[in-house]
Amino acid sequence: MKTILAAGVTGVLLTATPTLADIAVCVTVSATGPAASLGAPQQATVSLLPTEVAGQKIKYITFDDASDPTVATRNVRKCIEEQGADILVGSSPTPPTIAIAGVAGETETPLLALSPVTLPEKAEHWTFRLSQPVQLMAAALIEHMKANDVKTLGFIGYSDGYGELWLDVITRMLDGTGISLGPVERYARTDTSVTGQALKLVAAAPDAVLVAGSGTPAALPNLALAERGYTGQIYHTHGSASVDFLRVAGATADGTILPVGPVMVAAQLPDDHPSKTLGTKYTVDYTAQHGENTLSPFGAYMFDAGQLIQAAVPVALKTASPGTHDFRMALRNALENINNVVGVNGTYSMSPEDHDGRDQRSRVLVKVQDGAWEYLH
Repeated sequence: MKTILAAGVTGVLLTATPTLADIAVCVTVSATGPAASLGAPQQATVSLLPTEVAGQKIKYITFDDASDPTVATRNVRKCIEEQGADILVGSSPTPPTIAIAGVAGETETPLLALSPVTLPEKAEHWTFRLSQPVQLMAAALIEHMKANDVKTLGFIGYSDGYGELWLDVITRMLDGTGISLGPVERYARTDTSVTGQALKLVAAAPDAVLVAGSGTPAALPNLALAERGYTGQIYHTHGSASVDFLRVAGATADGTILPVGPVMVAAQLPDDHPSKTLGTKYTVDYTAQHGENTLSPFGAYMFDAGQLIQAAVPVALKTASPGTHDFRMALRNALENINNVVGVNGTYSMSPEDHDGRDQRSRVLVKVQDGAWEYLH
């Protein structure tokens, strides 16, 4: 009887031992819609993310928000309510990212943002950006402009949060450089022509033009300016670093200069660059699945999200279990204190004052030549 009772008690104890739930990562990207050239490679990269960290399994619940802020908001709310999301990742363009950052702040769920955003305090507290800060990328462009005697700069950018952010940053950073800004033109992501804007820019004849766009629509200014005989230097932001931009712009992209994450030219990087080894591996793994000339920095943002999750999870597991508010808080705190985590798009060191966590190792300057990225420095 004693043996039977002992066996029974042991069985009860074993059955009652809790099993940790899988860590739930909610991903919403723009796999379709105007920002599909950003979101499709991000969706394709999810299969390359870690599925187990510190002995704990990770599941990814992936949604397509079709570049729509309303859909993105619905996606993450559904994931939080039905899947118990521990962390959010997304979205591809700025507008839906701003929308889901609001949900992240409201529900106190950490967010790894894949696009540049400026946020109110509550949302900022829970958001960490994978995209390089606009200030960091703009500084690289201004350095090139000054070195090449650019005195006048035209601007054409999206008429949304991304364009506004770049216009605000470049306006402030040009102050005192001797470079004057104007004319300033805008266009929508869904526009199919920028003829009127190009005519105004050509008539003003600035030494250079900065295009603040992303993906396929970023090619429109190059095409329109070339058609009207503009021969000045064209600069782009890191939002244009996509295969679709090269394809659509064609020969009109040649000579365009832009800042990008180091992964885009991993094989051309100096051997001592911290992102060279990991960036080269990601390039090989991604192209093995999707073919040559398919690499995108936007997919690389998703890959780096996996690197940050991999760094933060072991720390969070020391104090809380997945599926709880305490675990979400622990993840947020761990992300805010990561130090020198190497990704394919740079090295990350966060702090309470800095949720970008990037330095000059996170950018390189490239020139488009014959449909490819040529490393400058």
